[in-house]
Amino acid sequence: MKTAWMRRSLVAALVILAGGLTGPVQAQSPLLKAGGRLAIVGDSITEQKLYSRFMEDYLAVCTPELNAAVVQLGWGGERAPGFAGRMENDLQGFKPDVVTTCYGMNDGSYRAYEPAIGKPYEDAMRDIVTRLAKAGAKVVVGAPGAVDLTYYRGGGDAAKVYNENLGQLGAIASKLATEAGMPFADVHAIMIAAMDQARAAYGPEYDVCGRDGVHPGPNGHLVMAYAFLKAMGFNGDLGTITVDLTGTSSAAGGHKVLSAEAGKVEVESSRYPFCFSGDAKSPGGTRSILPHVPFNQDLNRLTLVAKNLPWERATVTWGAESKSFAKADLEKGINLAAEFAVTPFAEAFQRVDAAVAAKQGFETTMIKSFVTNVPRLLQAMGNDPESAAAFNALRVKMWERQAKLAADVKAAVTPVRHTLTLAEAKP
Repeated sequence: MKTAWMRRSLVAALVILAGGLTGPVQAQSPLLKAGGRLAIVGDSITEQKLYSRFMEDYLAVCTPELNAAVVQLGWGGERAPGFAGRMENDLQGFKPDVVTTCYGMNDGSYRAYEPAIGKPYEDAMRDIVTRLAKAGAKVVVGAPGAVDLTYYRGGGDAAKVYNENLGQLGAIASKLATEAGMPFADVHAIMIAAMDQARAAYGPEYDVCGRDGVHPGPNGHLVMAYAFLKAMGFNGDLGTITVDLTGTSSAAGGHKVLSAEAGKVEVESSRYPFCFSGDAKSPGGTRSILPHVPFNQDLNRLTLVAKNLPWERATVTWGAESKSFAKADLEKGINLAAEFAVTPFAEAFQRVDAAVAAKQGFETTMIKSFVTNVPRLLQAMGNDPESAAAFNALRVKMWERQAKLAADVKAAVTPVRHTLTLAEAKP
C-alpha cells in the first residue's frame, strides 16, 4: 500500500513527465548558450560520474553547436554546507554560467525528517544559490534523489521513511528555486515514479536506486540526467531526415544527404542521438529504464519523414536493424532514436563517452586531491608569497590539463555516415 507521501510524489512526477507542470520545473529555453560553462555539483552520487557523464555526453553529441564546457565536482559524503564552504575556491578556475546542484541524500542523516534536518539544508542551499546568482550563474536547484524501495536497509518502512525525508528536502529545494527565480529539477519525484513503474514491469528485485539502496546504477542515473537536462530547457529536437521516393530527399539540424536513389539515402551527421547500453531488463544498463522515463520523447528525437510512399507499409533498414512501419506513421515522422535499439551511432558514441569518462575521472582527482586543499596548504605554509605563486601555478596547470581533456572530448565527436533504406514491407 502506498503512503500519502508516495501518492503525492507519484502524482507530481507524472505531471512533470507529462510536461504539464509550470513554475520552477524547467527553463523555457536552454539555459546554456553558445560557449556556456556548466558545473555539475553534488555528493557521492555525483562523484559516481554517471549522470554527470550522461549530461556531458548529451551536450557533446546532441547539442554540439553549443560548444559547451563541463566540469563535475562530486564529493562523496558531502552535504550542502560542505559545498557552500568550498564553492568559490573550487570554481575559480572554471567560472560557470550554469550550475546544477544535487544535495540532500546525506543532509537527511538517514532517519525520519524533522525541522532540525531541514533548516541547515535550507540555509546552506539558500547561501549557495544566492552567491552563485550574485556571481552571474544560473542555478538548476536539484532535489535529492531517492533510496531504493527494495534494497535500502532491506526495504519496507525504512525506505519509505527516508524517501519521505528526501521528499521534504526536495520541497525545500523547490521553494528556494521559486524564491530565486531559478529552474528546479525534481529528481526525487521523477525517480520515485520511474521506480514505481519499473518495479511493476520487472518485479521488486529490479533496482533503480542501486543494490546498496542509495547509489543508482546506470538506469537510475539516466533518470537523474533526464531530470536535469529537462530542467535546463533542452527541447530534444536532434534534426530531421526526409526521404522522398519521387522527389528530393533532404536533411536538417546537423545532418546532410550525401546521396539518394530508389528509397536509399546516405546521410552524414555531425549531431548524434543519445545511445543506450544494456539489455531490455537489466538495471546495469540504461536501455531497460527507457519505457519508464520519457528520455527519448523529450530529449532525443531524430526524426525520419517519408514522402510519396507507394506502399501502405514500409520496412526501414538503419544500420543492422530493420523495422516495419505504417505509411501514415512514416509520413508524420518516426523517432529513429526510440525505434531502433542499436543505432549506427553506437560506436562513435562510445568513443565520446570514454573521453568524457577520462576527463571527469581527472576532475575528481584534481578537485579532491589538490584544488580544495590549496587554502589549507597555503595556511600551513604561512601564506608566504612564494608558496602562493607556486600553488597558483600548479592550479593553473591542473585546469589546463582539464581543458586538454575537454578538447579530447570535442575531438572525439566526428561526423558519422549512415544509410537509411525504405522498401515495401513483405506480408
